[in-house]
Amino acid sequence: MENKLDFESPTDTGGIQLRTRQAWLADSVELLSSMRFAISILVLIAIGAVIGTVLKQNEPMPNYVNQFGPFWYEVLDKFGLYSVYSAWWFLLMVGLLVVSTSLCVIRNAPKMLKDMRSWRDNVREQSLRNFHHRGEWTSAQQPATVQQRAQQLLASLGYQQKLVAKDGATLIAARQGAANKWGYILAHSAIVVIVLGAMLDSELPIRLQRWFGGKVPYEGAGIIANIPEQHRLPLGNPSFRGNSLIPEGSSSNTAIITQSSGVLIQDLPFTLQLKKFHIDFYSSGMPKLFASDVILTDHETGKKTEATIKVNQPLIYQGIAVYQSSFEDGGSRLQVQTYAMTGDSATGTSLKGEIGGSTPLTAADQQQYSIEWTGFRPFNVENMAKNGTDVRAVDTNKSFNERLSADLSKQLGSAAKNVNTKEFKNVGPSFQYKLRDQTGQAKEFMNYMQPMLIDGDYMILSGVRESTADGFRFLRIPADDNDSVTEWMRLRAALHNKALREKAADRFAASALPASMANSGDMRQQIQASAANSLAIFAGNGQDAGFVAISRYLEQKIPAADQAKAADVMIKILNGSLWNLWMLAREQEGLPALEMTDKHARFLQLATTALSDAAFYHAPVYLQLRGFDEVKASVLQITRSPGKNVVYFGCLLLVLGVFAMFYIRERRLWIWLKADGQGSHILMAMSSQRKTLDFEKEFAQLSQGLTAIAQEAKP
Repeated sequence: MENKLDFESPTDTGGIQLRTRQAWLADSVELLSSMRFAISILVLIAIGAVIGTVLKQNEPMPNYVNQFGPFWYEVLDKFGLYSVYSAWWFLLMVGLLVVSTSLCVIRNAPKMLKDMRSWRDNVREQSLRNFHHRGEWTSAQQPATVQQRAQQLLASLGYQQKLVAKDGATLIAARQGAANKWGYILAHSAIVVIVLGAMLDSELPIRLQRWFGGKVPYEGAGIIANIPEQHRLPLGNPSFRGNSLIPEGSSSNTAIITQSSGVLIQDLPFTLQLKKFHIDFYSSGMPKLFASDVILTDHETGKKTEATIKVNQPLIYQGIAVYQSSFEDGGSRLQVQTYAMTGDSATGTSLKGEIGGSTPLTAADQQQYSIEWTGFRPFNVENMAKNGTDVRAVDTNKSFNERLSADLSKQLGSAAKNVNTKEFKNVGPSFQYKLRDQTGQAKEFMNYMQPMLIDGDYMILSGVRESTADGFRFLRIPADDNDSVTEWMRLRAALHNKALREKAADRFAASALPASMANSGDMRQQIQASAANSLAIFAGNGQDAGFVAISRYLEQKIPAADQAKAADVMIKILNGSLWNLWMLAREQEGLPALEMTDKHARFLQLATTALSDAAFYHAPVYLQLRGFDEVKASVLQITRSPGKNVVYFGCLLLVLGVFAMFYIRERRLWIWLKADGQGSHILMAMSSQRKTLDFEKEFAQLSQGLTAIAQEAKP
């Protein structure tokens, strides 16, 4: 009969396909559970963690655009690098790690458990002779006696034993430390448990609701209660981490969860009302303690619970923890004085604002602006230490133009920062606002209320920046005798009054000539023209003003070899003219002239520098804080993290697993006994997973014990 394989048989084809599918599945499981796959996934997760550490996460979009540019922002955004730990690829890597480790445990745990219960008693005499750690003895005693004595020895050393009769001999199989394999099982299981707990507390539940539940981040503004349902997360949301800002006397029953493209609203099963916000300070002015007195009202039962939430002392209610995160302004009301930074008016006008609101403003140039009140701080702790360096220092190695127009950051930089020494001090209140023009462009400002003592002089600081990604550059306005900006504003307005400049130049020319030349009309006219010209150039137009304008004028009009000498003369004329201009401005307002004292001379010097720097201030008005009614607000972090206990359990498993792996040593021992003439022949072999000094000592101890047994005389 001919044997034939018919490949067209449906049965046979189906069998081949089934075996192919089984082989493919087996290969896939083998790959996923392999060590090389797990290590590869760990490397990718480590790379993601490095990116998440180096690159600031969950920053506002404009910050990334300013840092990387529009093109690279889009590229990096496609890979989710601005929120690495919730990016799809990172979650995929973590999921694959869970699958790989789980398969490893599923495949190997049964084998390990079986091996733990096994006595490995299928050995033979010849195989024991192949062990590295072995020993042989002969004894005059009978095998039964040797067996009894050997079992007593093993029992004293803590070995479990089993007797097996085989091939006319007796095998004593012994083991100790079999629980070592629990270490591998527990350690690998701990990785799975910890990762699952971490994923439960991550953004994955929210991501799943966004992908499959129709939840969409809210990108607009408005009353929280009116936000549609598709932007709100349900009470049953398993885990979340959000913030709630509550002003004193107000309440909230939601938490705001920030997303890359907006926010999600998490409804809470209770309402939190902030009764009082407390803050204590150190003597230096730095905050020492802040806490919130709250009333929690349960929506279901109506029960009210009063509590005080402090840093590291959260309020926990129905599995939801409320932490004291920080504090903000809750809508403080400000009273400010506005001064024009353009034109020849020095008169200030009163204005009121509320943090979080906006106020329309008509500038001196009749342009319409909007003041957006963004922040208020009743205290500011700054490092006021001196390092002996004047930020307005002139580098004599630079050209005249470079020296006069030195780096603006030095002129406008905050002298309150010093990296060499530290001397923290509370410098008083400050407020922030944005000045937005009709085109929608805005600059942000931060003004201090009180003068600061900087390098021996009291200065009033006003910071400006074009973007939130930039640091503030500070204009330093010298404080007058009344600790205000009034005199500097008066001088600034007079500088832009052509008639007053002409009078000041004429008065300077009259005072500059000696008595013997008082009647020299031509000389006086020349000095008057030079003074008027110096004032006009210094007043300038826009950014082309101040010392930069003077430098540019000298480069155009004076040969390079004579520029330094001409500059000294021009600066002296400018200083004298500015003093007369200041006095004329005071006389115009009915105020007495001031004496030329060192204090007033120093004020004029600082005021001149500030007038030059004002060309880079880029603002039509300056706002000075006159008073405020503070409203405090507490920022509470509200979390539900059921995965926390899961992670704790995983950490316990990991500790037990590591302890079992490193401190429990598995040892296997076999003693082969058989009759040998009138006595016995003893063959002992021993093995361990790790060959250590302790193992060598234990083998020597067993060898000595068996030697003693073998040498015992026959009774």
